[in-house]
Amino acid sequence: MIIGYARVSTEDQHLDAQTSALEAIGADRIFAEKVSGTKKSRPELDRMIEQLRDGDVVVVTKYDRLSRSLQDLLSIVEAVGAQGAGFRSLAEDIDTTTPAGRLVFHVFASIAQFERERISERTKEGLAAARKRGRIGGRPTALSPERSAEVARMRDKEGRGIAELARLFEVSPNTIRRA
Repeated sequence: MIIGYARVSTEDQHLDAQTSALEAIGADRIFAEKVSGTKKSRPELDRMIEQLRDGDVVVVTKYDRLSRSLQDLLSIVEAVGAQGAGFRSLAEDIDTTTPAGRLVFHVFASIAQFERERISERTKEGLAAARKRGRIGGRPTALSPERSAEVARMRDKEGRGIAELARLFEVSPNTIRRA
């Protein structure tokens, strides 16, 4: 039996392209969900793995639909294999039902993990270089240092509460606590 798995990360994304591709290759059943690939708990993925039988083949449009990390991807494909099923990715043309397919799968997965780590390194290097040039990244603070001092004065000297100050300064209570 050909079992399809489709996933998108957020509610506003659409599964249509993935499900259409899986239907086009003759998937007998498709499990689909809208949840981040980094999440450990994915109900439809878990349900699919539980229902796999010997000889089934799990098909995804791209292997990153299963997971964003190499370790998770390998453990999911291992769980699929433990049920006696194979794994196939359409975009990468990987089919773990053959020894050559298993080799290619591991090579591709390793390269993808390497690329994600390199992107992370380059991002960190870029942020460090920007900090050296005096640029501070991130979101601007909700309260200026002067307004933070005013919050502290009103809290300490006037005894105003956190909720009242949050309404007065139009910020969250946590912002008031940090000030």
